[in-house]
Amino acid sequence: MIAQNALVRYCVAMRPRSPAPLFRALSVRTFLVTNTVNIRYLTGMNMTAGTLLITPNGFRLFVDGRYSEAAAKSCFRGIEVCALAELEKSLARVRTCAFEADEVTVSRLAKWKSKFKNTKFVQSSGVIEEFRRSKDAEELRCFRKAQRITEDILKRVPMLLRRPISEVQVSWKIREWAMELGADDMSFETIVAFGTHTSRPHHRPTHRVLQRGHIVQIDMGVKCGGYCSDQSAVYFTGKPTPLQKRVHAAVAEAFSASWAAVRPGVTNRDLDRIARAVLTRHGFEKFFVHSLGHGVGMDIHEGPNLSMKAPETKLLNNEIVTIEPGVYLPGRFGMRLEKEIVVGGS
Repeated sequence: MIAQNALVRYCVAMRPRSPAPLFRALSVRTFLVTNTVNIRYLTGMNMTAGTLLITPNGFRLFVDGRYSEAAAKSCFRGIEVCALAELEKSLARVRTCAFEADEVTVSRLAKWKSKFKNTKFVQSSGVIEEFRRSKDAEELRCFRKAQRITEDILKRVPMLLRRPISEVQVSWKIREWAMELGADDMSFETIVAFGTHTSRPHHRPTHRVLQRGHIVQIDMGVKCGGYCSDQSAVYFTGKPTPLQKRVHAAVAEAFSASWAAVRPGVTNRDLDRIARAVLTRHGFEKFFVHSLGHGVGMDIHEGPNLSMKAPETKLLNNEIVTIEPGVYLPGRFGMRLEKEIVVGGS
């Protein structure tokens, strides 16, 4: 299998506009891309189905009739758009072809092998994803828009918490605001948790109605131009208890300490270790049940996992990661503070 770690030295802060950077890291000269997010990244075309064939001669995007007109108008310059029926003819001449092993099912691979008996299919993993880690100026522009919309929405949330309202209703209102402010979609299902529900990091909104004194946890993000944002905030609807104050102070300190350490070259494990050291001093580390954060881009989770348990990875310039320490006391409450940061940026 062609692994992603062979690609790191070839990645630059821009998406590959020619096949050359890709093939410097591959042992074969043909690459079949079927992951639609990767196809959008390389071609600019947003669709639910399609195949991109990359050869030393360039990029050929094969689409069916649903997308032929849109692809001709939306693709980046230099992308050749072809009818899907032509793919079989093109692949028939290929002797060795890499494909995305994490994307292709066993059934689909079996069909390819049956149809193209003279082609050897070679598994690859994380090839395009590694290039996606470091963002170019246009990618960062889309992300910044998503980030601004998310920050605006989180500033509006307190006005919803002045009256009886359910978790589901808050979630609906957040989506409504996102569309009004120009988002294309939500990055993921918004997390809205009241009271004891906040002790569940991935709580799904229910019809629980807000009561005075509830802690409120919001975790949300939007998409703009294909790029995601991801932020979390905590709101108090009454006077915090001494324990709540302690937890909030510990989480805020862990957030600040790890945030300050983000820079190109720092490892995912180092950042997680910094946050956990802070929470250990406060006596809450055992209640921090997830990683410190993750990469963000066209997918809500892409790139490195900021965890001491993950493979050690150095952060790249212009990579976007989240910092999101949390403390969760089962059956009582939890708090998570989260924001995205551009590595090497502001």
